[in-house]
Amino acid sequence: ASIQIAANGRRTVTTEDFVAALAQVNYDWSLAEANRWIEHYQSTFKDVSTEEGERRTFLLFNPNNGGF
Repeated sequence: ASIQIAANGRRTVTTEDFVAALAQVNYDWSLAEANRWIEHYQSTFKDVSTEEGERRTFLLFNPNNGGF
């Protein structure tokens, strides 16, 4: 699974992990394609990347209670 769960319960996914998971099921996406898909289709993912570029990190959050 490309979503990582930290000890504090925070769920994150990196673009690199997402692309690797897609490759396992024969989808060959670039980092840019994966970022566009996440931004367009996943409204509960917030970009928490610490650096510029296509290698990004997204935090899964619950908009109904403001937490994660």
